[in-house]
Amino acid sequence: MKFEVHTPSEELRPYVKHFVISESDDMRSYKVLPGTSLVMGFQYAGNLSYLDDNNEQPLAVAGITGLTDKYRIFKNSNQTGSILVIFHETGAARFFAAPLHELFGESLSLEHLFSRSELNETAEKLHAANTDKGKIGVIERLLLNHLQDKQEDLLVTKALRYIYQSKGTIRISELADKLHTSQSPLEKRFRSIVGATPKKFASIVRVKNVLSAIEELSNDEIPFIAGYYDQAHFIKDFKAFTALTPEQYLKEIKPPKT
Repeated sequence: MKFEVHTPSEELRPYVKHFVISESDDMRSYKVLPGTSLVMGFQYAGNLSYLDDNNEQPLAVAGITGLTDKYRIFKNSNQTGSILVIFHETGAARFFAAPLHELFGESLSLEHLFSRSELNETAEKLHAANTDKGKIGVIERLLLNHLQDKQEDLLVTKALRYIYQSKGTIRISELADKLHTSQSPLEKRFRSIVGATPKKFASIVRVKNVLSAIEELSNDEIPFIAGYYDQAHFIKDFKAFTALTPEQYLKEIKPPKT
């Protein structure tokens, strides 16, 4: 199993957090928790799929996965190899004209966004590249060809800052007040650029914050720091996010000593 993180070129660094080279010799299934970034993937060996209501759905050789608030189960064949592009929260919007909220909860072929001939050429170059650096270079050139000259949306940037500062607990009405705007235009601009509504994005940040803090908290404290007043509601959201209750999650990441 290989999972290596690579820093993007200086030109792409404002938009791309990092690249990941992922390779596996053996067939396996694995769970991926929701994140705050859209992800592009390019397979240069083997096949990948995801489980949808226990039905196996093959992933495109070149595809993009939008934000989601639920865990997903992926499966790879033997001898797989992929490059993942992990975008900054507003980074993907610099490469695609379509509103990114249309990708929420979806994994789609990049043929919806790039030309088939361009993707075929990219696939050929990936297969010809003999090194990780060479493979990443192929993807970087593809991205640079689609980099659009757009001005930063400061309203969305500030909204993201407030959401992170509150650890995802800020109410959207309060967020709009802080930004001196109404909720409707804030939501429209935010979801188009980030890929989810401010409320949905904040909920992802909120649970991710809980996952980071859960080892140091008691079960009674967790809903409180997460901004929940009802423990049953919190457990329902947590289970949708991770497939586990908080207690089960803690046992999974920190099994009892024997």
